[in-house]
Amino acid sequence: MRRKNLKMALLPSIVLILVLTAVSFPSQAQRSRTFGIVGAHITHRVSADTLPSGVLLARPDSSEAAPEFAAGTWINSDPLTLKGLRGRVVLVEFWTFGCFNCRNTLPAVKRWDARYRDKGLTVVGVHSPETRGERNLDSVRRQVASLAIKYPVVTDNEFESWRAYGVDAWPTIFVVDKEGRIRWMHVGEGAYEQTEQVIQKLLAEDS
Repeated sequence: MRRKNLKMALLPSIVLILVLTAVSFPSQAQRSRTFGIVGAHITHRVSADTLPSGVLLARPDSSEAAPEFAAGTWINSDPLTLKGLRGRVVLVEFWTFGCFNCRNTLPAVKRWDARYRDKGLTVVGVHSPETRGERNLDSVRRQVASLAIKYPVVTDNEFESWRAYGVDAWPTIFVVDKEGRIRWMHVGEGAYEQTEQVIQKLLAEDS
C-alpha cells in the first residue's frame, strides 16, 4: 500500500519533468532550420551549396529577395534600406533586449560587426519587443547603449518586419548577399562558426 502511495506521489513530478523536457529541447525540424527560405514565409527548403566546412548555403539562383525593413525608429544610424545597401552583405538579427537568448548572441554579432564592417558587412538589429516594456523607445535606446551595440538598430513595434520575414522566435538571424537575397538563416543561439563562414563566403562573392 505504501509503495502504491509513493508511486502516486511521484506521478506529478514525473509528468512535470516530461513537460519541461519537451519544452527545453527543440524538435529536429527546429534544430535543422539553419538556412533557406526567403521572402515572406519560411515554409520550404531551397537548393543549397555545401561549403568545405559542411555548411549549407542557399544558392543565389534559388534565393528570393529579402523584404525591405518596415518603418521604425533607427538607433546608431540614419534610416537604411536593403536597396541602399546593395553591394554589401547584410546580417539581420531579430532580437529584443529582455531576451536572455538574444543577449547570449550579442558577443558574436558585435564581433562580426567590428571584424567585417570595413570589409563590406552591415549588421542591422531589428528590435521586435516581447513585452510591453520593450516597446518603449527610451528603454531601447538605453539598452542599446548599455549593451555597447554600435551597429544600426531599428524598432519593429508593430512586428511588420517580423511578419515579412516569417520569424517566429527570438533571436533569428538572416544573412543577405550583395544582391539582396537571403542565403542563410539560423534560429536561436549557436552556429556562430557556421554563420561567420557564411559571412566570409558572401563577402568574397562578386556582386
